[in-house]
Amino acid sequence: MNLRKILGAAVLGAGLLTLTACGNSEDKSNAKTVSVNVGDVLPTMDSSLNTTAIGAQQLNNTMEGLYRFDGKNLKPAGATSIAKPTNNGTRYTIDLRKTKWSNGDNVTAKDYVYAWRRTVAPKTGSQYAYIFSGVKNAEKINAGKMPTNTLGIKALNDYKLQIDLEHPIAYFNSMLAGSQFFPQNEKVVKASKGKYGLNSKNLVSNGPFKLDNWKVSDTTWKETKNKGYWDAKNVKLDALKYHVVKDPNTGLNLYTSKDLDIYTGLSGDSAQQLSNRKDFSTTPSSSLFYMELNQAKNPLFKNEKIRQAISHAIDRKQLSTKVLGNTGTPATTVVPKGMAYNEKTKKDFKDEKQSKALSESTSYNPKLATKLWKEGLKEVSGGNKNITLVSDDTDTAKKSSEFLQNGLEKNLPGLKITLNNVPFKNRLQKSTSGDFDMVISAWSPDYPDPSTFLDLFTKGNAMNRGKWSNAQYDAQDKAAAITNANNPQVRWNNMLNAQSIITKEQGTVPLYQQTVASLMNDKVQGYVKDPSGLYNMANVYKK
Repeated sequence: MNLRKILGAAVLGAGLLTLTACGNSEDKSNAKTVSVNVGDVLPTMDSSLNTTAIGAQQLNNTMEGLYRFDGKNLKPAGATSIAKPTNNGTRYTIDLRKTKWSNGDNVTAKDYVYAWRRTVAPKTGSQYAYIFSGVKNAEKINAGKMPTNTLGIKALNDYKLQIDLEHPIAYFNSMLAGSQFFPQNEKVVKASKGKYGLNSKNLVSNGPFKLDNWKVSDTTWKETKNKGYWDAKNVKLDALKYHVVKDPNTGLNLYTSKDLDIYTGLSGDSAQQLSNRKDFSTTPSSSLFYMELNQAKNPLFKNEKIRQAISHAIDRKQLSTKVLGNTGTPATTVVPKGMAYNEKTKKDFKDEKQSKALSESTSYNPKLATKLWKEGLKEVSGGNKNITLVSDDTDTAKKSSEFLQNGLEKNLPGLKITLNNVPFKNRLQKSTSGDFDMVISAWSPDYPDPSTFLDLFTKGNAMNRGKWSNAQYDAQDKAAAITNANNPQVRWNNMLNAQSIITKEQGTVPLYQQTVASLMNDKVQGYVKDPSGLYNMANVYKK
């Protein structure tokens, strides 16, 4: 095991020499360019098909919807103001700002109508179509029961949009800042002949930056200032540059050689070793890592005691401190801390009494884990105890997988786990196709509300890849979304109830909430995370 790690570091170190040698010296000295690392390649720039945080950040850099987060504040972007709903919270009439695509075309209300219809259309295959649930007819259209032109979005004229909902959605304006709701240029999408979002030649931008000479497999890419952006005068940078970095030694050398201004995502040994540096900082994140158990593939995981045993066999504190280097905090539920607050009391969702009571469900308890495991096995007919755990192929992901493998095999007699660490894109493909026994997944919020996590695990949700299902859970989630949408306190309690159900049953196994550790050039300013976990790079500059 140690030899393989040494060989891996040596190979990546050789790659580092090549990458450093190819560094752009002009970028290093240019006060108008900021360079950042990412964990993997950019899979797509199609806002209908993207499911990754990497893609969401690049879409946020280069595209723009009706609103944009500026820190914690929601601000008008493509819209002229924040709309107030009418018709008991079911209609939004939005005036658009007169803006342009990077090819000179006007951004009109029809671009929003086209994009939304395309995303919910079954033939598009968008995994994010579910997020339109509540927009009039969206679910029926996605199920193939109604035509796309019946979707509750209408262009009243070139610069006025009308959106109709089936029921009030308490957080709807915040949702509209998400990339899933961005406009698309129909002419450009159709001209790409199925390759939209796979290279920069088939893209146009309406955001602060635009991609240059990029294709899906690239491990570096550059985004230059979009001079046609409506607020270009307030965008201080000329360019952003991104490097894919999977090995901490590679990242540190790139940062030291000034090919990176921001080296983010430090973890494990690297974070511990660098934590005393003046340019080291940590930022709480709302990203949550969890393990999905494929009930459709392995009957073992349909048993509640088996799932609970797996959860109790994991020492989350050791995982967070020893493996992640304090760049994660143990997760007790599927809703992270520091994201959503009670409208009346201002109390964090995670600090509610009902939330705190759930910590026992994810406590490290080897004896209980073994007991539940043996009891569960007696209750299950069939099932395979030789299991493959799928995860990413980064250094931290590999170490986390090994830690989980050791703990589960030690505490659950007869369980044999084979690790399958694959590139990020492949992990997504395996998750989507159901080609896994257990998979480590992660989710960042699309909007600052517990429902952005709780909705994932409802029956039929495309992101519920473990296929756990509970009718009471679905009922509480639906009540929060529809029945009590205009009653904040009752809705809040519905979400607390749903959280209790999935946590007690361990419908999915929460692992840790991520804390982002970074090294950053002290000249970089304005690099601030918003409630959805993204950065508004239009505000970033070098002093």
